Amino acid sequence: MAITKANVVETICVANGFSKKQSIETLETLLEIIKQALESGEDVLVSGFGKFCIRNKKERKGRNPATGEDMMLRPRKVVTFRCSNKLKDKINAN
Repeated sequence: MAITKANVVETICVANGFSKKQSIETLETLLEIIKQALESGEDVLVSGFGKFCIRNKKERKGRNPATGEDMMLRPRKVVTFRCSNKLKDKINAN
């Protein structure tokens, strides 16, 4: 099961005693800060969690899966995530 924004909002409510509205605003503000940083080309480092980075991908040859036709994929930017060693250790401890 995936964690949704609603799950996170509920957790913020319970853990901090915030109202649902305050929890939604807190989460939305955090996500907006992350989005703006990534849009401006900055990396986002969350200590003990990981790092969100922008990676440039070059133009490359691809294939249309519906028709099988060869095509060139345009250069683009993608967001990557690299988890911290602390998080990696916690995940692998189970």
